[in-house]
Amino acid sequence: QVQVVESGGGLVQAGGSLRLSCAASGRIFSINAMGWYRQAPGNQRELVGAITSGGSTNYADSVKGRFTISRDNTKNTVYLQMNSLAPEDTAVYYCNVDVMSSSGSYYYTGNYWGQGTQVTVSS
Repeated sequence: QVQVVESGGGLVQAGGSLRLSCAASGRIFSINAMGWYRQAPGNQRELVGAITSGGSTNYADSVKGRFTISRDNTKNTVYLQMNSLAPEDTAVYYCNVDVMSSSGSYYYTGNYWGQGTQVTVSS
């Protein structure tokens, strides 16, 4: 199995910064895309941004220029640097990873979610 654990959430004032981390562990042969999603109360979960194994990134329009995704493939970890935070960024942030695992000569893919970390931005 694969475990995904986020950390780094908290309470910050508008204009401030936070850095989220997400580490994947377990039966991992390789990781393809790693992404961050968020869900505010009453809203659907939405993509914040994602990064491929090669380092290509894409972001939601609402966070472009403020948020940056990076990853450390040696640690199976993805980061989300959030700057110029605004109250509308308040949400639970979830990490999502696409993993290839192996069992003997058998390879299979899976998509895994973390438990989420709360980010609250006060005005």
